[in-house]
Amino acid sequence: MLRKDNTLVIVPALNEEGSIGHVLSELSRSGLRTLVVNDGSTDRTSEVARNHGAMVLDLAYNMGVGGALRAGFQVAVAHGYEAVIQVDADGQHPVTSIESLIIESNSSGAHLVIGSRFISHDTTMDVTGTRRLAMRLLAKSASRATGTTITDSSSGFRLIRDPLLREFSRSFSANYLGDTYEALISAGRAGYKVCEIPAAMRQRAVGKSSASVVQSVQFTLKGLGVSVLHLHSHLQTFSNGTP
Repeated sequence: MLRKDNTLVIVPALNEEGSIGHVLSELSRSGLRTLVVNDGSTDRTSEVARNHGAMVLDLAYNMGVGGALRAGFQVAVAHGYEAVIQVDADGQHPVTSIESLIIESNSSGAHLVIGSRFISHDTTMDVTGTRRLAMRLLAKSASRATGTTITDSSSGFRLIRDPLLREFSRSFSANYLGDTYEALISAGRAGYKVCEIPAAMRQRAVGKSSASVVQSVQFTLKGLGVSVLHLHSHLQTFSNGTP
């Protein structure tokens, strides 16, 4: 059973001094311990995080979201946490939905619970044109791999629990979409249970997305290629309650 004392919030952050303080202030009300993985930032991200009472893991250089998350997963496993919840440092993820992720995992037994931007009209985020088409293609591919309907395969707001957490701490892709879509494909094909809940995302208040529309399409095609050719990380198979 997941509880607040055995679940760790992980916030990967790269040069997010303008938004991370607000995110951590919101997280402090959740009652969960928070680890900020400072992914080689050159601004005051680490200082701001410490001033807000968060644990901070400073990486010597930028490893990308996937690399930062894997480092955070390793810290969680080493300290005996049974689950982690990923929250981005840009303020888009709804901290108020964290408890819903935990409740869903406890009730369904899901190893990976995704907060979806598209699962209901109340939570739909305004994504249009080419980017939306790319996301739909990834969602269909992820649905086939997991054996369940996935609407938001690139959401970074999610809960990951043991034994999947331990697997990800050992093998986790660092490339773009590797930490979301590819991780989802890997988990589904290895037999781990995946599900979604609605989560109303907000628009980024500070800064902008790191990928352009053209880059998003390129990454989508690459991600689909990884899936079709089974080039993703191969996790230890989960069956009969044990990996």
